[in-house]
Amino acid sequence: MAKKNIKERYKKLKETIDYHRYLYHVKDIQQISAEALDSLKNELTRIEKEFPELVTPDSPTQRVAGEPLKEFKKIKHKVRQWSFNDAFTEEDIKDFDERVKRLLGKDVNPTYTCELKIDGLKVVLEYEKGLLKTAATRGDGKVGEDVTANVRTIESIPLKLKKDINVIVEGELWLGKEGLKNLNKKRKKEGEPLFANPRNAAAGSIRQLDPKVVSERNLDSFIYDVASSSEKIPDNQFDELKLLQELGLKVNRNFKFCKNIDEAVDFWREWRRKAEKQDYLIDGVVIKVNERKYQESIGYTGKAPRFAIAFKFPAEQVTTVVENIVLQVGRTGVLTPVAHLKPISVAGSTVSRATLHNEDEIKRLDVRVGDTVILQKAGDVIPDIVSVLKEMRTGKEKKYKFPKKVSACGGDGKIERMPGQAAYRCVSRNSFTQQKRKFQYFVSKKAYDIEGLGPRIVDQLMEKNLISSFDDIFTLKKGDLLELEGFAEKSADNLLREIEDRKVIELGRFLISLSIDQVGEETAYDLEEYFGVLKNIQNASKEELENIEGVGGVVAESIYNWFRDKDNKQLLSRLLKYVKIKETTKKKQSLSGKSFVLTGTLSELSRDEAKAKIRTLGGNVSSSVSKETDYVVVGENPGSKYTDAQNLGIKILNEDEFIGLIS
Repeated sequence: MAKKNIKERYKKLKETIDYHRYLYHVKDIQQISAEALDSLKNELTRIEKEFPELVTPDSPTQRVAGEPLKEFKKIKHKVRQWSFNDAFTEEDIKDFDERVKRLLGKDVNPTYTCELKIDGLKVVLEYEKGLLKTAATRGDGKVGEDVTANVRTIESIPLKLKKDINVIVEGELWLGKEGLKNLNKKRKKEGEPLFANPRNAAAGSIRQLDPKVVSERNLDSFIYDVASSSEKIPDNQFDELKLLQELGLKVNRNFKFCKNIDEAVDFWREWRRKAEKQDYLIDGVVIKVNERKYQESIGYTGKAPRFAIAFKFPAEQVTTVVENIVLQVGRTGVLTPVAHLKPISVAGSTVSRATLHNEDEIKRLDVRVGDTVILQKAGDVIPDIVSVLKEMRTGKEKKYKFPKKVSACGGDGKIERMPGQAAYRCVSRNSFTQQKRKFQYFVSKKAYDIEGLGPRIVDQLMEKNLISSFDDIFTLKKGDLLELEGFAEKSADNLLREIEDRKVIELGRFLISLSIDQVGEETAYDLEEYFGVLKNIQNASKEELENIEGVGGVVAESIYNWFRDKDNKQLLSRLLKYVKIKETTKKKQSLSGKSFVLTGTLSELSRDEAKAKIRTLGGNVSSSVSKETDYVVVGENPGSKYTDAQNLGIKILNEDEFIGLIS
């Protein structure tokens, strides 16, 4: 075939393949079989091998190209990336509507465009003369990660637009529920950990360093905004979505023009019912002022547009059956009743257990073995039993009574109710179960954070009598580890290196690691802030301990007695031969004196990372909202702390506002 004819054939192949890609991945229309499309792609590949000079960046063969990356580069966004403030009730939405009208003036009645809020990963695409130039994650709003190579593998994202324009667009990357099921099947077969939900899978996929891996994950996209363009942007949001479709980008078709806020609320109600039936996860509806001139007039706050809001769906609730109630022995000997449930999916995760907290909570709920219960997951990791469906009882349900003895407590197994509290504890304080939990807590992320020394390894070390006291961890040798199942030379060396690196520790973490009765994370950091060095805590009187905010008589007594116990004194003496406690610096920091409460799930940081960042900057973290709280940080699906903050008039930060504060 003549070169001229080959060029023409090559051009036609590219256009035809891209046309059918667009029909299938954007419009959900299949005009030719997958086998026929593969045949066209194979012909294109053969021509490119024979005539490499013909290859262009927008060729379908260039979606997966190049070697795996060593790391992601940073991209400075040309257009600032905002996020939306959240609304959780219809009253919140009415307040939003009133704010908008107040900002625009009495005589102005804006209309709204409603779009589904897809629970995925934000992406920013830049096209230059119609060709895909870069793709970036949102990052902190100013700087994101360059994921261009990975995004090129997503078939619903065109490498070339239908118009040769310069444009920056924003959207969401997502993985369907069916796609997650298939991906997890494959991972299970290969012995890899399963993804908990589609969002995690999408985020984990797009951050793969090898584009070939991403291409196998079948990610999809919805584009929803024109951030900037070399051509005139439409005068309203509804037409802007139409423009994105005309450019060949995939737009979620379920958007709606609403004449007023009542129609927007009706749209939200409709999709609250229909959301579960879609293949993609939807966690709410985004409501935007439709008119661009009004959007520009209203403008932005420091972190979010004033003209738009994300109206979230309520926390997911499901029903399941209580199959058993068992007592779990904690590291300090406290017994926690745990409901074993018929496995059920809630908020994207399969749940088979829920804490019942204590005897009083069991009585309050009147929960029994065999009961059908309503389970709710509202942002926090551990789901709650909200109520019992007593009308579902058959008469065969069994009331739960606390036993007099629990074998896992050790000794004679006796238990006792703690004076003045709703909790029970083991009378014997040194059972093997309790010791295991103490060791597991000692090496956990909140305490020493020794990577590679998880519960399974701790159990083996104890069973082989290689450790019986915390300080024994720092005396371990390679020969000891090689005796354990799953250890070889390299893994043993890695763990020993981790242990060596953790010999210097902050005072707060050190106190957490000791499993002192009544001393949790917050109290440990309060002690660090107040005393600065361990010696001052050791010498503190009960009265001095009680003077610390948040430390009452019971906690002060526990701390005072722990540091005067002969065995504990010897443990400290042995530990301090191997570890060094960092001195706490008292310099003024950006969050000094500020108190934070966290509720809901954060997407950019884990709960522990957020707490650590606050404390690093001099702030305090509390578990409950009070008048002394300065900020409540609200993530996805917040719990009752969000309502408490509203009632008390506490300043509420969304995730982006929080990240801006700690950056």
